[in-house]
Amino acid sequence: MRTWRAVVETPDFSVRVVSCTARHHAWSAPEEGATNGIVLVHRGMFRVRSDGHRVVADPTTGYVQAPGREYAFAHPSGGDVCTFIQVRPSLWQAVVADDAPGPSVAVDGRVELAHRMLLRTGEDAADPAERLVHALAAAVRPPGEPGSARGDLADRAREAILEDDPDAADLVRLAEALGVSPSHLSRTFRRHVGMTVSRYRNRVRVSRALARIEQGEGDLAALAAALGFADQAHLTRTVRAELGHPPGRLRRLFSGGTAGQDA
Repeated sequence: MRTWRAVVETPDFSVRVVSCTARHHAWSAPEEGATNGIVLVHRGMFRVRSDGHRVVADPTTGYVQAPGREYAFAHPSGGDVCTFIQVRPSLWQAVVADDAPGPSVAVDGRVELAHRMLLRTGEDAADPAERLVHALAAAVRPPGEPGSARGDLADRAREAILEDDPDAADLVRLAEALGVSPSHLSRTFRRHVGMTVSRYRNRVRVSRALARIEQGEGDLAALAAALGFADQAHLTRTVRAELGHPPGRLRRLFSGGTAGQDA
């Protein structure tokens, strides 16, 4: 079951939050895309398949929707929430150079923060939405080989990390669980995801930290321990590197304050 709510409507953008309560491993019946847009994940994870390409969509990876293409979905975890930023055709052609962009969009920490702030802005979100679309358009990945075994390996590794599989905490154990050598997994993951396994693991941790801080988490030592950081200082360094702000400043941003001082 899917429900949605509008965040902002302008002549250039339509920003909607879509919640899905479905939980199924099997692919859904194909749905045809009606408009140009980019889908970002706010919470959870799901799979998307289009034109033989598969995308594991999570807060670190969004995907492009284009009119006339068919999309099938699987929701192995259920309970995901995403944002659909619909873009009018003339503006889409101006910001996306390729007429047939790849299906996935790399979402770094700063873009994820901009996404979360956009959802809190409401009616005044036209300018932030346009800046976000330009940033996302630059992050669209070229399509890989459809049905690639190596792409599937990278996706399975990502899903293991996202699902907190105990074997995913270590490259050697993860490779063994996936039936490949550590060097093969490392090369394949970096080629298809654009970063190392350890960097991706930290990216996921930072995403979870960002969500918890947005929800009002104030005990950073407990948060660091819960998310697998060595200590609070490690959490702070990693969050600052990925998001451009330390946790204290993020708390002020989410509470409506300014990004004045480090904390």
